[in-house]
Amino acid sequence: MPTVADAKNARDARDEIDRVVAAGPFDQRWDALAAYQVPSWYQDGKFGIFIHWGVYAIPAFGNEWYPRHMYVPETDEFRHHVATYGAQAEFGYKDFVPLFTAEHFDPDEWAGLFRRAGAQFVVPVAEHHDGFAMYDCGFSDWTADKMGPKRDLIGELAQAVRRQWLVFGLSSHRAEHWWFFNGGMSGESDVQDPRFAGLYGPAQSESLPPNEQFLEDWLVRTCEVVDLYQPQLVWFDWWIEQPAFAPYLQTFAAYYYNRGAQWNRGVAINYKHDAFPAGTAVFDIERGQLTDIRPAFWQTDTAVSKNSWGYVAAQDYKTVNDLVDDLVDIVSKNGALLLNIGPRADGIIPAVEEELLLGVGRWLAVNGEAIYGTRPWRIFGEGPTEVVGGAFADTKRAPFTSQDVRFTTRGETLYATILAWPESGTATISSLASGSNLFQRDIEKVELLGVTEPLHWTRDRGGLTISLPQERPSDHALVVRITAAPGV
Repeated sequence: MPTVADAKNARDARDEIDRVVAAGPFDQRWDALAAYQVPSWYQDGKFGIFIHWGVYAIPAFGNEWYPRHMYVPETDEFRHHVATYGAQAEFGYKDFVPLFTAEHFDPDEWAGLFRRAGAQFVVPVAEHHDGFAMYDCGFSDWTADKMGPKRDLIGELAQAVRRQWLVFGLSSHRAEHWWFFNGGMSGESDVQDPRFAGLYGPAQSESLPPNEQFLEDWLVRTCEVVDLYQPQLVWFDWWIEQPAFAPYLQTFAAYYYNRGAQWNRGVAINYKHDAFPAGTAVFDIERGQLTDIRPAFWQTDTAVSKNSWGYVAAQDYKTVNDLVDDLVDIVSKNGALLLNIGPRADGIIPAVEEELLLGVGRWLAVNGEAIYGTRPWRIFGEGPTEVVGGAFADTKRAPFTSQDVRFTTRGETLYATILAWPESGTATISSLASGSNLFQRDIEKVELLGVTEPLHWTRDRGGLTISLPQERPSDHALVVRITAAPGV
């Protein structure tokens, strides 16, 4: 069967896209795309790893937007670049590419770490705003397969991830490339050199809608990466919400969903804001959460670092406790967590990031029963700590307390996750009080995950009160498994 990856030019690629869309079962009307169903692997998996890795890890300064800001006067990145590397007309972003060699990249080592972290899916960035493809792109010379490492980094990782029985996805940030390097058009820089237009172009104004040529290029590149690696998740950044993208998003969704049907694999698209109508893809919130249960499955994407997605020398890291609590809160509200790391340019994952992932993995090894394969309860939880809803707010909440509880269910079993260890040695869950409309059946058994000995507990109109053991079964949040007595 021919694919976009086999096409000799953009016209042939578009013909193949149109053929697949026409063949169905999905066509490019929004109402037809609303027949899409979120795959069970995604709703059950709950936890994935995001990876921002690219040429921007060479300067390792500011954040992954260094390639844009280094051309914008009055920014720290601009000043740092001139002081460290020289004028942008003499040493531009293109000159970092030969330095990006990924000499220590071991995809099997990465995939093994992600499995030990308890992740169920892995989503590397295939192309960031900088326009440098981390894969074997047939529509660009500026790729990791042809320059720098001279390796198909995405292809190697896809194979390693699947060897660990994890789901492989990828992200495309290509849309923002329309304007990403436009700072270099206002002063002397190599962005204006036509020899490097393949990397820096189009470098247009953000206020100018993308033209047909750029949109067609976006579409064929995005369909190509689907055909090359058969990802089961495609994550998009925010700028695809521009009205000009709408018909191209419809075409891509129909193409991708039809490919998924051909592969007999459940696939999903992530989007932000209102780029897709509800029910046609999976809503994603950047560095943010929701304040209540969302009936439709959704996702948070955030990072282990507060200040950058990509590797930089000065990171402000979260703690394992932060990450576990956020995972529990998100899952209780029908969401999934896509947690980002930023490897070094040489392909080494920083030790502190490795330990953060392993810390989450140790917690999940004991308590994953309350996460994987679960669904929300009647309410997401109880407690005094309020989550700040919306994007870019996941570091604004106060620390959770031992009074903060989050609920999930699996069949007839209810899990109550207490987000901090009670110093008193007892925990009371008021939502499970006798006579509560939320949980009307009698309770047969109360257990603490990771503990074999029976717990002492009582239930009255004040709540379900549990006496906890002296020794903690795991660090961070503790999970109580509640089994109802038989009956209606």
